[in-house]
Amino acid sequence: MFLFSLLLLNCNLSSGQLKVITELPKKLKEVSGTQINKDSEIIWMLNDGGNPSELYAFSKKGKLKRTLNIKAKNNDWEDLAIDDKGNIYIGDFGNNLNKRKNLVILKVAKKDLDTKKATVQKIKFSYPNQQKYPPKKKNMYFDTEAFFYFKNNLYIFTKSRVKNKFGKTFLYKVPANEGTYVAKLLGEYDNCKDLECWITSADISPKGNKIALLSQKNILIFSDFKEDDFFKGTVKEIPLKHRSQKEAICFKDQNTLLITDEKAHGSGGNLYELQLN
Repeated sequence: MFLFSLLLLNCNLSSGQLKVITELPKKLKEVSGTQINKDSEIIWMLNDGGNPSELYAFSKKGKLKRTLNIKAKNNDWEDLAIDDKGNIYIGDFGNNLNKRKNLVILKVAKKDLDTKKATVQKIKFSYPNQQKYPPKKKNMYFDTEAFFYFKNNLYIFTKSRVKNKFGKTFLYKVPANEGTYVAKLLGEYDNCKDLECWITSADISPKGNKIALLSQKNILIFSDFKEDDFFKGTVKEIPLKHRSQKEAICFKDQNTLLITDEKAHGSGGNLYELQLN
């Protein structure tokens, strides 16, 4: 991944100001997933592959409250989702080389979130249009860093490894229940061509009428869609003049986003807030 210098901590964007809530602790230097529990206002975070199998609970002011050990390997955790009942989903689907056959989403029951160690249910899946592991370079569209829960399904947005098509993302869905599935392909969207255009996180608003896709270059807000035909909706681009290795996004409320970035070369490693209106 490309790393960018932190230009400004507070920087004006097209729809508001990116506000720093707090600097994250060192143990979150490779933060790759962020999700808020609306009921308790706890903000959950995780690190990507190569780090301990742990979830970190933060207060709404960004203070670390406790750590939850997850009884499953962190192959390459990349994003977090939450359902209407407060169950948490961990996307273990990072796939840089496009050759993984053990793609899985880990479901942590709400009742286990207050414990010290949590067991998981496994939602295993494969892509219907991948036949080779890895595929040829021109077909390396099966890395993933972004998903969310919506109406009993999990919606997965892929990250492209194809030169000059880095911003291309494919949308799939799988049931939010334990089992083994072939994901259903729903559509595709082209963000832009550069490396900084690849999709690193996604979330859906509390009312289910807006989705946010994050890249290093911009945030894409889709609205006015029908059912789960998200890409057929209206899209608004929020250019990010504030450049860093942003890896996670979630809706704090209907019009507020939370964003985190990795710590690298003395910059980043923060929890931010962005007002959409």
